[in-house]
Amino acid sequence: MTNDTNFKKPLIIEKESVGGLKFPDADVLVSKDEIIIRTAALERALKLGNLEHNKIKIVFEDADGIKQVETTVWGVTDKRVILKHGALIPIHRIHEIK
Repeated sequence: MTNDTNFKKPLIIEKESVGGLKFPDADVLVSKDEIIIRTAALERALKLGNLEHNKIKIVFEDADGIKQVETTVWGVTDKRVILKHGALIPIHRIHEIK
């Protein structure tokens, strides 16, 4: 995806820290193509997590800036990504899934 995460180094955090973060309402992606790519990447991450228990990197933005977490995706709803221990990241705040 081509966005500002290519120019800013995300702060790497532990998945246990995600629950205490504040997330604004606006989507971090602007183009429909980027949103389609994000959706496909989330579906792939979910399959990798459930079938192979592989960890992936999620680059997202909370109210304080860009962060990255390496974790297994346990579930995806229409609005959120569910991580281990019930931590949630709003999909509209995700820049990239690696």
